[in-house]
Amino acid sequence: MIGPGESFAEMLTHLWHILPFALLFSLPVAALGGVALYLLRRGSLATTLTVLVLTPVLATLVGVLGVSGFMFTPALTTMLLVCLLVAVVTVPAAIILGRAIARRSVWEREARDRERAAEASRRELVAWISHDLRSPLAGIQAMAEALADGVVSERDEVADYAQRISGETTRLSAMVGDLFELSRITAGALELTMSAVPLRDVVSDAVAAQAPVAERKRVRVLANASTWPVVTGSDPELARIVRNLVSNAIRHTPPDGTVAVQIGVDGDEALLAVDDSCGGIPDDEIGRVFDVAFRGTQARTPERSGTTSGGGLGLAITKGLVEAHRGKIGVHNHGPGCRFEVRLPLAMS
Repeated sequence: MIGPGESFAEMLTHLWHILPFALLFSLPVAALGGVALYLLRRGSLATTLTVLVLTPVLATLVGVLGVSGFMFTPALTTMLLVCLLVAVVTVPAAIILGRAIARRSVWEREARDRERAAEASRRELVAWISHDLRSPLAGIQAMAEALADGVVSERDEVADYAQRISGETTRLSAMVGDLFELSRITAGALELTMSAVPLRDVVSDAVAAQAPVAERKRVRVLANASTWPVVTGSDPELARIVRNLVSNAIRHTPPDGTVAVQIGVDGDEALLAVDDSCGGIPDDEIGRVFDVAFRGTQARTPERSGTTSGGGLGLAITKGLVEAHRGKIGVHNHGPGCRFEVRLPLAMS
C-alpha cells in the first residue's frame, strides 16, 4: 500500500513490485479481448466497439483485484464502484456510437458505389457519343463536300443527297434532344406540372403517332383496356413514356409481328403493359435494359426494314420519367418477346 508521505523513489519501488501482479492479471483479459475482437471482425461495428470499451475496463478491474489480493477494503470497494460506473456510461455510449459509425460507413460505401456507377455510366455515354454522333456527322460532311465540289450535279442525285442530309440532321437533333432530356433527369432539374391525366388520350395519341412506322415494318399495334384509369402526372412526359415504349417495341418486333398495349388497374396503381415479339432478352442483359446507351446484342430481333436503330437513351429516359412520377417500371420475358410494365399512381377522385 502506498502511503501519503512516501517519496517519489519509494513510490517507484512500490510500482516496480506491483507491476508484475498487475500484468499477470490484466494481460490475460486484454488477450481475451483481442481474441474476441478478432472473432468479431466481421460482426457489427456496435458489438466491436462494445468489446473494445469493456476490455480495458475489465482489465483494470481484474488487475486491481489481483494486486489487492482480493481483500475488499473500502478503497477497493470504491475502485470497483468507479469501474462499474465507467462501464455503465461507456458501454451504452459505445453501442450508440458504433451504430452511428456503422450507418455512416454504409452510407459512405453506398455513395462510393453510386459514384463508381455514375463514372462508369459517364464513360459509357462518352463512348456512345463518340461513335453514334461521329458517324452521321461524317456522312453529312462527305455529302456536303460532294455537293460543294460539284461531284454530284444531276438534279435527282442532288435531291437524294439533300434528303439524306436532312435525315441525318433529324437523327442528330433527336440524339441531342435525348441527351438534353437525360441530363435534366439525372441532374434533378426536371419540373413536372402534375394534373389528372386520362390514360386513354395518352395511349391513343402515342399509338397514332407510331402508326406510320408500324405500317412500314408491317407490325400490328393493338391497344386493349379492361378499364381506362386516370393517373396523376404530366401530360407531355406521360406521352413520351408511352411513345418510347411503343417505338421500342415496334423497332424490335419483326415484320408481321404484333405489339400489344394493355391498360388496367392493379390496386391503387394504373398498369400499362407493352408486349412485343422481339424473341426475348437474355438473362445476363435484362438487368441492363434501362442503362444509358445499352442496346443489347443479337438477342433481340434485328432491324429488317433498313431504318436506323435508336441511340440507346429511350429506355433510360423512360425509366427516369416514370420514377419522376413516383411510379415503377420493369421488364421480363413474356410469350414470344418481352413485356415492359409501368405502374403509376392513380389520380385521387
